[in-house]
Amino acid sequence: MLKSNTLLLRAIEPEDLEQMYQWENNPEIWHLGRTLSPFSKYSIKEYIDHLDQDIYSARQLRFVIQLVNEQSKSIGYIDLYEFDPMNRRAGVGILIGDEEERRKQYANDALGLLIQYAFNLLHIHQLFCYIPVNNYPSIRLFTKNGFREAGIMKDWLLISNQWVNVVIMQLISEYHDLEG
Repeated sequence: MLKSNTLLLRAIEPEDLEQMYQWENNPEIWHLGRTLSPFSKYSIKEYIDHLDQDIYSARQLRFVIQLVNEQSKSIGYIDLYEFDPMNRRAGVGILIGDEEERRKQYANDALGLLIQYAFNLLHIHQLFCYIPVNNYPSIRLFTKNGFREAGIMKDWLLISNQWVNVVIMQLISEYHDLEG
């Protein structure tokens, strides 16, 4: 469990089923992943039951973002995906699924915790993300955390029947020790 003053990042638990079902079945965000149809509760339950939290075998890792307050409310997820241990890199994805909790710096706190975890514990050399060029809040979030634009993918996403460019952003670790 990774923790700040405002939130913690924790493993997915069986109690997260209902929330995960709601957020994964929100068609407004499907374009950010590869989802084309709704998930059943059964398939999400199976995912949770068989979740492998070993990033080296699963090549991905998902944390629940949970507030540190009297409600201990879960507000979203943050993921490492496409983990490549040979080249020590991984993609980062974040979702504040609880719309009431957006724009409150929680994504910034969660991303900061994930960066520390990735660089200091996993010894990842670089993190990357793909963001639609018109998603200014996400671009600001990642820029604020040290990510820099690495390029533009033309017509990368089809959103509402229109092609959208995507910016690729990278954060390269300050630690270049190839021994570790």
